[in-house]
Amino acid sequence: MSWTLKAEGLAKDFTLHLQDGVGIPVLRDVAIEVGPGECVALSGPSGAGKSTLMRLLQGNYGADAGCILVRRPDGSVADLAIASPREVIALRRDTIGHVSQFLRVIPRVPAVEIVAEPLAARGVPREEALARAKALLHRLSLPRRLHALPPATFSGGEQQRVNLARGFVAAFPLMLLDEPTASLDAANREVVIALIGEAKARGAALVGIFHDREVRDRVADRVLEVAPLRDAA
Repeated sequence: MSWTLKAEGLAKDFTLHLQDGVGIPVLRDVAIEVGPGECVALSGPSGAGKSTLMRLLQGNYGADAGCILVRRPDGSVADLAIASPREVIALRRDTIGHVSQFLRVIPRVPAVEIVAEPLAARGVPREEALARAKALLHRLSLPRRLHALPPATFSGGEQQRVNLARGFVAAFPLMLLDEPTASLDAANREVVIALIGEAKARGAALVGIFHDREVRDRVADRVLEVAPLRDAA
């Protein structure tokens, strides 16, 4: 099977500059490979490095060692571990979709504009992008009256639905899902499970952190255990 994401030998330390530069090792020699139509769930105790690994795969953190190979839609391969900031931005626009636990947006921008932005960045006409954004927000049961409002004052569940719509509105080849069903009711969890299934059916590769075991068991094809370094020795 061809891969969409292939990372090998990943390592990450953090330096505590306010404590005489003490180094904290978090990840060592981590490998992950995900193919089209496959969902790999990261599992492990709190503090094991799951979120750190996700941030490495998105390019938010720089790797201290190893490679993070990502296949673009045109078939070419980029190494996210050594990519320039410009290359990282391009990969996030065309290749890597992301759903985090928290919504971070520009203030005063309406929810529907936030969701449509990934499509607009790819050159989709404004009206089409907005229509697709509205349809996905409706599917996630966000009330129509909220579509034109900035989400800063939304509830946690409402913000999460905006986050999900933004992440799924464009057909990214690689999707990183960090607790995608946090703060959701049962009905919207089912919608997210369906969205993940549709993404897999179109050939997306997905990596996710799912603390909801039922959701994980329904969407994940494999589980990658991330062990704390003290336990992995």
